[in-house]
Amino acid sequence: MMRLKSSLVDLVEAGIAGNLPAEAEWDERKTVGIVLASKGYPETSSNGDVISGLDTEMADAKVFHAGTKANDNGEIVTNGGRVLCMTALGNTIGEAQAKALELCQKVTFDGVQYRKDIGYRAIARENA
Repeated sequence: MMRLKSSLVDLVEAGIAGNLPAEAEWDERKTVGIVLASKGYPETSSNGDVISGLDTEMADAKVFHAGTKANDNGEIVTNGGRVLCMTALGNTIGEAQAKALELCQKVTFDGVQYRKDIGYRAIARENA
């Protein structure tokens, strides 16, 4: 989704109307997504932990929600094991990984965990 430049709504509407294949425009840059998981994942998950930093804005980076919900106070909280996916674009996989990791450090909740090695094989191939 991070690389899609076309309107997703237009593509879905084309599919509904039976006008496939519709042309999609893609960003040619590399992308890396890093999942923020809740405390105890994958065996269990912690729910109800308030997530902070979601208002962080970074160029070429987005936060995709998975295991989240709003609590009674309107705060966004954890609601599952795989909570968020921090995704970033870069000219290289290493650059995209660095941006995604930077975003991971800005969005937090109690017990947050994530892998810091996501993309390492692709980075090694890119640098070979």
